[in-house]
Amino acid sequence: MIERGYAVAMSHYNRWFNEKLYATCSELTDAERKQDRGAFFKSIHGTLNHILWADLLNLCRVRRQPLPDLGDTRAIVHEDFDELWTRRRATDDDLLHWAEHELVESELRQPFAIWVISRQEYLQRELWVWVVQMFNHQTHHRGQVTTLLTQLGRDVGVTDVPVTPILSTVPVRL
Repeated sequence: MIERGYAVAMSHYNRWFNEKLYATCSELTDAERKQDRGAFFKSIHGTLNHILWADLLNLCRVRRQPLPDLGDTRAIVHEDFDELWTRRRATDDDLLHWAEHELVESELRQPFAIWVISRQEYLQRELWVWVVQMFNHQTHHRGQVTTLLTQLGRDVGVTDVPVTPILSTVPVRL
């Protein structure tokens, strides 16, 4: 079981990692980002779009809002990289706002059903499971992008959670 602080910390981590990732991706040409590299979502651009696509859906889910019509899991939310990055930043800010101001810790243990697109069925788990999944999903696919970047000779740098700048301001109790 997690606490609300987990979602806040992971939201900060998510925003920090995405800035590093997108900055590295911006060094590539549009053709390099969109080239089919044999990844699950084909290209770097396709994978970045998928992460954003899932985050937009998941934020609506945890807010109990209607899902936006964004197409299937391979949908391209933004064809233009700058627009994609702008939307990524706005979504990261929105995710952090949700974690800091909207997520009610006591609700984390409540049953929560989500329509799982890949399974075409509702799946009910406690809300905390879906929150963990949201952050795990981001990390999983960002790892795919960093692999593709590494293959292109690009290095995102260290991405470990403990080195997230905002988390380094938390006092250590020994």
